[in-house]
Formats: sequence, C-alpha cells, structure tokens
Amino acid sequence: MASSVNNPSHYNQGTMEVIEAIEGLKLCFNGGNCLKYIARYQFKENPLEDLKKAEWYLQRLIRNEELRLRKAQGNGVDR
Repeated sequence: MASSVNNPSHYNQGTMEVIEAIEGLKLCFNGGNCLKYIARYQFKENPLEDLKKAEWYLQRLIRNEELRLRKAQGNGVDR
C-alpha cells in the first residue's frame, strides 16, 4: 500500500514523478508548483481547485518576471 506522504497515487502517474521533472528542469518555486498542480489535477478529487492553484502560482511567476525585467531595465520599483 502506498504511503499517503511519500507515494500517494496521484504522485505516480506517467513515467516519472513530477518532482523529478521540476528538479531536472531546475524550475523556481512558483514554476515548480505550477507544473505540479497542472500535472496532477486530473487525478485529484477536485481537479478545478488544482487548476486554480496552478493559475495562482503562474500569476505570481509572471508578476515576479515582470518585476525582474523592469529592474534589469533600470526602472523597476520594489513591491
């Protein structure tokens, strides 16, 4: 029987665990969480909730990238 901490059923769909993809791609925290929720949503009890979580992390990733680009251009504001 799979451990609910180390190996819940939604962790083991496909040929690799999502954490392996996240680490292999060297994704940041927000990018990794976005990928995690997208990869697993269809195996969860409430798939729409996981898609909304992915969207939340994607919006943070976009915001952070926009701030990083503005700072690199010399007109960013810390917020």
